[in-house]
Formats: sequence, structure tokens, C-alpha cells
Amino acid sequence: MAGDSYTFTVGKLDAGMAILLGERAHLIEFPSILLPAGATTGSIVSIAVHQNHAEEKRRDAEFWDLQKSIVEDFGHSMPSPPVLKLRNVTQTSVTLEWPHIELATAKLRSLDIYRDGQRLAAIPTPATNTSTKLSGLKLETDYAFQLVLRTTAGTYPSNVVRVRTHAITDTSGISVCFGTVQDEVLLENSKMALGEMGAKWSEKIQIDTTHFVCTTPGSGVTPGVEYQRAQQLSIPIIQPYWILACHSQKTMVPVSQYALGTTPPTPSSANLRHQQQPSQPSKPAAPAPAPTSPPATGVTPIVVPPIEPASPSPSSESTDEPPESPPMSATQRKRRSGTMNKEFKFPPGGGPAAPGAPPPLPSETGVPKSETPTPEPPPKPQRSASGDGDDDVGSAEGEEGMTEIEL
Repeated sequence: MAGDSYTFTVGKLDAGMAILLGERAHLIEFPSILLPAGATTGSIVSIAVHQNHAEEKRRDAEFWDLQKSIVEDFGHSMPSPPVLKLRNVTQTSVTLEWPHIELATAKLRSLDIYRDGQRLAAIPTPATNTSTKLSGLKLETDYAFQLVLRTTAGTYPSNVVRVRTHAITDTSGISVCFGTVQDEVLLENSKMALGEMGAKWSEKIQIDTTHFVCTTPGSGVTPGVEYQRAQQLSIPIIQPYWILACHSQKTMVPVSQYALGTTPPTPSSANLRHQQQPSQPSKPAAPAPAPTSPPATGVTPIVVPPIEPASPSPSSESTDEPPESPPMSATQRKRRSGTMNKEFKFPPGGGPAAPGAPPPLPSETGVPKSETPTPEPPPKPQRSASGDGDDDVGSAEGEEGMTEIEL
């Protein structure tokens, strides 16, 4: 050995390893690749070993720089436990919300919701979701809810939220989304009723929306966007009268009678501000014309009573009165041909006037026509003189120039 150098004899070369023999019969396994070129079994080699202090300093500096960067990136910020809040509560559901979760440099593993200490389910898309709605609860029951955040940096539970579901008479949990309501007064009354009940409403469907209220699916032919979304989410679609019913009865009313497309029960008018339109005054019925006494001289005017289908005509009254026929329309009367011979004339003389007949008309000779004898009835029924003023063929009175009277 000379200085820092050691002398060895190569004893054997096998599989990339060399057996070196020292002066004191020390055996050293040495990589053959580090031997000088041409060294074989029996060659004598000198090996010197030195410590590299500069390289040690460089290595230590790199190591501590890495540790410092790790502390700065991962040692100061940590995941924050979620802060759970109550958003809405009804008779059978609870809506919870929380801010966006803070993971710092950790990675998210899961976010679970617990009820009364038991795991219910995992929150879907926990990195972006900030609310959840739990349904199927019991009325007037106490519950405790909690979120548990699990990350690569550890587990972080949230605060515990304790809540009691509403009774059937508590309407403050109603959350309404209004669609198209054509009656503006009805819409305003519904909003006022919600405010008095402590409920809330919006124009967009949210996670805590309990009912969708409208009177028509949309303003046009195509249903509105919120209406279609309510159908997809199975939100009850009802009419505004349901809100007024809950307000007047101070309890939750079943929605089946107020579904869109049904006829709702008549709401109580005590809580409505709907202004009643003034009713149009009905026109008084025209009084029946009063009978007038015949004038002293001249032609006596005839006052025709209201047309009654069953009343017989004066000219057709006789001892052998034919059976009453059913009333005919004006068109049928116009199409009916005449039944009296135009050449027929009443004979002189007359019999007693029929009871209830109008006063007789004076003739040209001054003798009333009622004094003439009643002729035999013609073979066919004679047209009533109390007709509707049509100029039918065979009308004896029309030939006399009698004045027409409008009824």
C-alpha cells in the first residue's frame, strides 16, 4: 500500500465480477468493468479511494431546497371542513347547501351526507355541487345532518345541522316557480298570499322548488322552458288557485283538484283583491200594448195580442172547431199556399159574434161585419188572421186595405 492506494491481485473473473485478493488474504468482490483494460487473472492492480466534499455540499443544498418548496406548497394551506346550512324545509323534505369545498393541494376522494350519524349517500359531482335535497322524511320529526369530506390530506367533517320537519298546517315551506299566468290580478293575489304565509317564489326552477304555478304551458304554441323542466323534475304543475286555497284554509291543500287542465273549486272571495266588473243593467221587458177603445167614427184600429201558437184565429172560430195544429215557422207559413177562394163573399145577415173575438169592423155600408151570418167552414183550414203580416194569397183582410200593425 502506498499512500492512499491499495494493491490487489486479480484472482478470478466471472460474470462481470472480479475477485481481488489483498495482502492479508482479504477477498473483495469488485466490478470487472472498473478494472483497467487488459487486466486478467493474476494481474496486480492498485486502487485509490478519495472523498468528494464539493459534491456532497451540492447534493445537500438540492435536498433542502426541495424540502423547503414542499413545506411552502403543502405545509401552509390545508383542506377546509365544509360549512353546512339549512336552505328550506317542508313536511317531507329538507334542502341543504354549503359553499364550494376547499381542497388546497389535496385531492378529493369523496363527499358524503349523513343523517343521524348514518351515511345516506355520496354527493354527486362534489367538486361543483353545493346543495342537496333529501325527501321521504316524516312529518314533525327531528333530524340531524352532516357532511363528511375525505381527501388525500385527511378526513374533514362539517358542522351538524338539526332540523324539524313541518306540520301539515305550516305553509312556510312552499317554494313556487311562476310560469305563464294570464290573469295579472290573480298573479298579484297569489304573490301576496305567499308573502303572508312566509313562503317564497321565483321565476326560475331551483333545487328547493316545490310547485310550478301557471294557467297555460306557455305564452305561445310551444311550452315554456321552465314548464318543460318542471315536467322533467316531476314537480307538481298546478294553478294559482291552490295558493289562495292554502292561504284561506291555513293548511296544505291537496294539489289533485288544482292540477293544470282541471276545473278548480271556487276560491274564497274574502282574500281576493279582484275587482268585480259592473254588471250591465238588464233591459226592461217591453210592456204588452194595452187595449184601446174604438174611436167614435172611422175605421176601428185592431190591436193584435202577442202570438200564441195555441190560440185560434178569429175567422176560424165556429161551432165545428178543427183540432189545434202545432205552430209553424215563418218560412213554413210563407211557403203555404192560400186556402180561401178569392171569389168567396160573405152572405148578408149574420149570427152572433163568437166570444172573445175582436170588435167587428165597420163595412162600407155602416153595418158591422159581425152581423153577417157565419159561413160554412171551407173544406180546408183557413189561415189565421193573426199571422205575421205576410202577403199570402187568399187573405181576405188584406183585400180590405186594413192597416198592418207590427208586434
